[in-house]
Amino acid sequence: MSATTLSAVARTAEPLGMLRRFLALDAVVTGVNGLAYVAASGPLGRLLGVDPTLLLWLGVFLLAYAADVGWLASRREPSGFLTRVVIDMNVVWVAASLAALALWLTPTTTGVVWGLMQAGTVGGFAALQFGALRLIR
Repeated sequence: MSATTLSAVARTAEPLGMLRRFLALDAVVTGVNGLAYVAASGPLGRLLGVDPTLLLWLGVFLLAYAADVGWLASRREPSGFLTRVVIDMNVVWVAASLAALALWLTPTTTGVVWGLMQAGTVGGFAALQFGALRLIR
């Protein structure tokens, strides 16, 4: 991914600003997802074909993770090490989501589409964060 593409997506040419925006966007999207899982685990579980208790606990995890990523985004200069942890966690989430869809869960069609979209979004965050982090170095 080029610096020009990253700049266009982040609406800033300053690498630290890009990284902070990508981390903040990750935190917001993750937090909204986690809140939905916690607040509506029953209806969402039926819609997606996923156990509501699993969604509830995933939501709790996502809310805590979003708070941590949001805190990192709020730093004037986010730690490179912690940013790499976020990137790695996002990659693990993508792999675990795909594995769960293929091997463990029996989701509805909506659940499959949601799982793939979620994995793609999280993978996109990882790629954007990685690209911005590389520009800083």
